[in-house]
Amino acid sequence: MGPYAGLPVRDPEWYKSVQPPLTGDGKLPFYRYVIRKKGAVEVGGLSCAMCHTRVMPDRTVVKGAQGNFPFGKAAAHDIRKTSRPEFNRQLELQLYGAPWVRPDPLADLGRWSVVTPASAHEAIPARVLARHGTGVWAPVPVPDLIGVEYRKYFDRTGLVRHRGIGDLMRYSALNQGADFANRHGDFRPLAAFNKDFLEKLPPPAPAGAAPGGRYSDAQLFALAKYVYALKPPTNPNRPKTDETRKLVARGEAVFDRLNCARCHGGDRYTSDKLTPVDGVKVSDERREKDRILEESVGTDPTLARSTRRGTGFYKVPSLNGVWYRGPFEHGGSVATLEDWFDPNRLQPDYVPTGWKGLPGTKTRAVLGHRFGLNVPPDERAALIAFLKTL
Repeated sequence: MGPYAGLPVRDPEWYKSVQPPLTGDGKLPFYRYVIRKKGAVEVGGLSCAMCHTRVMPDRTVVKGAQGNFPFGKAAAHDIRKTSRPEFNRQLELQLYGAPWVRPDPLADLGRWSVVTPASAHEAIPARVLARHGTGVWAPVPVPDLIGVEYRKYFDRTGLVRHRGIGDLMRYSALNQGADFANRHGDFRPLAAFNKDFLEKLPPPAPAGAAPGGRYSDAQLFALAKYVYALKPPTNPNRPKTDETRKLVARGEAVFDRLNCARCHGGDRYTSDKLTPVDGVKVSDERREKDRILEESVGTDPTLARSTRRGTGFYKVPSLNGVWYRGPFEHGGSVATLEDWFDPNRLQPDYVPTGWKGLPGTKTRAVLGHRFGLNVPPDERAALIAFLKTL
């Protein structure tokens, strides 16, 4: 059929190893065939849709939702298939390097034995990924883009403000590859492959050109308008009987009694504020200017303090659509709402039901956000039932 872009979509072994979810009619919705001229078929990947497409349990597709392509398994498969240790080391440095962090999580990458890059990626479940600027030691759940128009910050750490469509346009361009050209002191990610990049930038490509090119303002505006227009799937958890209506109403009463609306209030069930991690001091002036809550909720600070996307803060998520999202927590450590409200997750012998940690991690506590953990089991079940209707 012609040349492919080096992607393994016709390799049966890839499907066995990666196990990507398929639609009801057997399609792989995360890639696209592209025909630019007769006899030449290309495969498009690493698009916005690759991360933000979700195959639901009934095998239908929700566009813009938290995606469930298994990036971790795919990365592990590629690393083992290529057997290029130096290339893999450079790629990990480009994606995740933050040499100013002490201790540097990537310092021993070339000497990893039990924890190899392949095994570290493989340990990350679908719907969670080691996104560029984070790390295999601090992966993040793929964000849901539905409702993004109303969010005040992008990234789990609130790295980028969202004040209007122009911010989303710029953010889209940056995250499609431009931020690899960022300079962090003396470190620039693209220099991991090209040492001269620090001194000489490559020439600009024509506007709108394919890989390495720049999107036009018109393209970015159209993309942002499309993202703003995304709609959630129909919620199957809305109560249909008197019994379930009473259960949901009881759960809403628990939500109100616990004052969950302090952080998760309003129509979108979020304050759109930031919460500091332990140890971060915030001035009164900045607290007001940057919409920062008074206190930390005690969650693990690694992502917020030991990655390129670290800010010292986490943003308060919206609870809308939690019924089709998960894993939860900024590291995707727990798979379901039931797991999130399980008091046992605070114990050191807890086995995380989402991302467990680097290979070799058997148990670890998933700390922080103790709200709702101390209510009786029947109230906890009612609260979860209510949250699933949002």
